[in-house]
Amino acid sequence: MPPAVLYYAIPGFVALLSLEAWFSYKENKHLYETKDTWSSLALGIGNVIIGFATKAMIFGLFVLLYEYRIFNLNESNWWYWLLLFFADDFSYYWFHRVSHNVNWFWASHVVHHSSQRYNLAAALRQTWTGNLTGSFLFWAWMPLIGFHPVWILFMQQISLIYQFWIHTETVTTLPKPFEYVLNTPSHHRVHHGSDLKYLDRNHGGILIIWDRVFGTFQPEEERPTYGLTRNINSFNPVVIALKTWGELFSAAFRSGSVRNCINYFVQPPGWSHDGSSKTVKELRSSHNQKTHQ
Repeated sequence: MPPAVLYYAIPGFVALLSLEAWFSYKENKHLYETKDTWSSLALGIGNVIIGFATKAMIFGLFVLLYEYRIFNLNESNWWYWLLLFFADDFSYYWFHRVSHNVNWFWASHVVHHSSQRYNLAAALRQTWTGNLTGSFLFWAWMPLIGFHPVWILFMQQISLIYQFWIHTETVTTLPKPFEYVLNTPSHHRVHHGSDLKYLDRNHGGILIIWDRVFGTFQPEEERPTYGLTRNINSFNPVVIALKTWGELFSAAFRSGSVRNCINYFVQPPGWSHDGSSKTVKELRSSHNQKTHQ
């Protein structure tokens, strides 16, 4: 198993979170709400506990795939680490983008977007079901290419550590060269916005270049409205972790046909067989039609 650097970083997360909360209170900024913060912490703790078992299984699968690798990549070469970094970040972008566009993955990822606050505590609001439902598949090509599983899981932890600090309103923007290349608090605030123009934008992990290349970049303009288009409205971590799954299965089994049932799992969030709810693409199309009338 890789070094557990993410777990070692937890005390630092708590210290920075506490500092931001104190700053928010002192400046009367209302960035934190007690029940919301405790929900985020409970979801983060649950993610860590479940991760002990699921990460071991994922590591075992990657070791098996590594036995069938195409190339023998040598980690003693400097370029190995550069390729590893870009491969991981590229994989994260597509995992993240698909998680916003396929209900099966969104049902897990929705947890991270469920807070209507944007602060460092929200960074710890993580899924309990993501590893169990296949999020690791987006990295499964890497051991086949020749990256050792230890370093794949290590780089995933580095990415998550980086992404912790961008969940803040305390930092406005960085100098333009950094804003152009890196995922920053400004870019990620957009990603957590429920405003129509902000939905499903800025999926990057450490880098924002993938969004620029693949057409999903949106600069921050006005302050986002955080949360979901239809909020869960509960501080109970079990409800937050599982409610969307329950709604998804319920809608699928009441849909009237096998085809509709399957579509509920593979179509984007908001898809419905009877038009009772709309996807982001449909909402944008409707908005554009009204704008041009």
